[in-house]
Amino acid sequence: MPTYTVHAPPLRKGESAPNPERFRFVRDGFHFWAFLLAPLWLLLHRLWLALLGYIVVNAALGIGLTLLGASNTVKFLTGLVIALLVGLEAATLERWTLTRRGWQMLGFVVGEDREAAEQRFFSAWVKRVNEPPPLPAGTAQTQAAVPVRSAPGPEVIGLFPEPGGSR
Repeated sequence: MPTYTVHAPPLRKGESAPNPERFRFVRDGFHFWAFLLAPLWLLLHRLWLALLGYIVVNAALGIGLTLLGASNTVKFLTGLVIALLVGLEAATLERWTLTRRGWQMLGFVVGEDREAAEQRFFSAWVKRVNEPPPLPAGTAQTQAAVPVRSAPGPEVIGLFPEPGGSR
């Protein structure tokens, strides 16, 4: 099942919290279209620095291999390896660009597709947002919520047979 990372955009003027409609879900894994058509995929996803790096690396390798007198087969295999790396690391390039632009990663979620991942993430996110804040330590309600045990009994779990026993 695919894993997605969830990213929240930087706050706009007048916003106190990021708009959930602007959250971005980035799928982890191999991106076929990034492998097959890397420059177009990078342009489509607005990964300008990654595109510039792709062009520079391809040009440098092409010139270097030509100067070394490499065969066309070696040039093709080198291009194939670069394309494979772009396909494998496309999600990493996208996450790197989002982080550079000020987006914050909120976490990750697993789902059969993007829609299922969004539903799973937002159902957990709404529960977490609506839960009451924790009470400060030492308040009466916190102390009452802690269970009190009478005396330690033989049900000690762990490496030691009794509480406070020697090793």
